[in-house]
Amino acid sequence: MDTTNNLEVVHDVFPYLKVYKNGTIKRLVGTEFAPATYDTQTGVTSKDVLVNPKTGLSARIYLPNSTTKSKKHPLVVYFHGGAFCISSVGDPKYHDSLTVFVSTANVVLVSVDYRLAPEHPLPTAYDDSWYVLKWVAAHNFKQGTDVWLQEFVDFDSVFLAGDSAGANISHFMAIRAGKSDEDIGIKISGMLMINPYFWGEEPIGIEIKDQVRKSMVDKWWEFVCPSNKGNNDPLINPFVDEAPSLEELACDRVLVCVAELDILRDRGILYYEYLVESQWKGKVEMIETKGEDHVFHIFNPKSEKALDLVKCWADFINGK
Repeated sequence: MDTTNNLEVVHDVFPYLKVYKNGTIKRLVGTEFAPATYDTQTGVTSKDVLVNPKTGLSARIYLPNSTTKSKKHPLVVYFHGGAFCISSVGDPKYHDSLTVFVSTANVVLVSVDYRLAPEHPLPTAYDDSWYVLKWVAAHNFKQGTDVWLQEFVDFDSVFLAGDSAGANISHFMAIRAGKSDEDIGIKISGMLMINPYFWGEEPIGIEIKDQVRKSMVDKWWEFVCPSNKGNNDPLINPFVDEAPSLEELACDRVLVCVAELDILRDRGILYYEYLVESQWKGKVEMIETKGEDHVFHIFNPKSEKALDLVKCWADFINGK
């Protein structure tokens, strides 16, 4: 029974959740759960694994139907979106979307179930994601325990990927992997940035005219990461002076995907432009999906435009 109807709301993080005066947190979306299973339409198999028993940190691993012990597949480490405060690897929308991705790109994929704010304030999501990335990398040195990662992964072809907040996490994982004192022992081949969640205090592009959505996004970051830097915190605004240099990215290929109607669109374009103009030695590409909004592919993964987008990801990963 929902007992929150008569309680005072102290945080209304529209459209994601509400926090009540008594400490109750009510998530409004992203709470559904689809179990890991065998998908009859694509032949993709998935399973959940406990990565850190002390914290309960887990991941969901996806295996394409073409696996044999004699064939190795590219590996994608994926970070889901949800403004750092909702969703999970079991969210049916993510599960369905990633099943299509794995089938189309013929990759092994590890979806990271990082812990959420506000119960686990940032930087928990980043720390959890780094922990899983190191756990994955250990399998390259025969130190891991997961049979799928040991037998079916080509560790010379490892990609980071994520949408929205997950793309933000991907960026910082690539930055961290590029630091000499944080070497995880594997090379990151590329990074897939899908509708990245970056922001800033001063509006740009579409944000200038769309004050309603800008105000909404302003509140997201202030809620999950309260700091005296607000939306110019380097974790959400990688373009401020104190943010790590983009030249530190530990990969030499990046694909940035933006959607025409997305309030975050211009931040993704800015990320692309910064990479082009920086001293980073890699190659960056950008694609824009016309007539679509933020993470549209998650909500309708089998639509024509979503399938076209996934095909672009597959070509990027497989070097086509």
